[in-house]
Amino acid sequence: LARGPSLSFPESVRELLRGDIGQPQGGWPADIQKVVLKDEQPFTNRPGEHLAPVDFDKEWPEFEKEHPYAQFSDFLSSLLYPKVFADYWQFRQQYGDVSRIPTPVFFFGLKEGEETLIELAKGKTIIIRLQSIGPVNEEGMRTVFFTLNGQTRNLEVRDQRVEVKTVHNQKADRANAKQIAAPLQGLLSKVLVQPGQQVAKNAPLFVIEAMKMETTITAPQDLTVAAVALPEGTRVLADDLVVTVG
Repeated sequence: LARGPSLSFPESVRELLRGDIGQPQGGWPADIQKVVLKDEQPFTNRPGEHLAPVDFDKEWPEFEKEHPYAQFSDFLSSLLYPKVFADYWQFRQQYGDVSRIPTPVFFFGLKEGEETLIELAKGKTIIIRLQSIGPVNEEGMRTVFFTLNGQTRNLEVRDQRVEVKTVHNQKADRANAKQIAAPLQGLLSKVLVQPGQQVAKNAPLFVIEAMKMETTITAPQDLTVAAVALPEGTRVLADDLVVTVG
């Protein structure tokens, strides 16, 4: 308490002591509130009274359109905790719905030879068994071998513990139709367009070379090229941004 006036506290702590989610029975200790809030006055009524009015009939359909597969509870969360929800939704867009994964597996992963059961829905359960994890490559990736309901699978996973001295290209935003990405890992062998160029639907934009095979990425519709993010000869990973259209 003596050092309180010189300390700064996280916004989440300030919100808690301010009463943004209510007050405990008997209230918060006044001296601690004073240290955390400084000269700011805490709420003494319902926290909901301090929220901006919401037109549910109008805003829920708009939210649902911008957030496919979202529940109404997600909409309420976005109103109450906008930053927390934004971080959560970004995580979900990247990794999917991980709520079905058992908590110990989510936080600590599986050891080689271990398996776990994941119930996707009532009566629909999958069994995942970790077989082995390969060595790290020059790009910091490891091949993870596992079985899914007895069928052997593998995928490439970035080892975050390994420092890799490579340049990471900007990733395309999957939700942004104006960003066209590399669909697979390989060499950006040809860039066939330039900024300002008008391109017809199905016209070639760029070529990715992988495993001695070339994949030509074409325009999904008539468009105008706004920018080319990478030059020819660049090594790309899946979802690396290559072309932005207007």
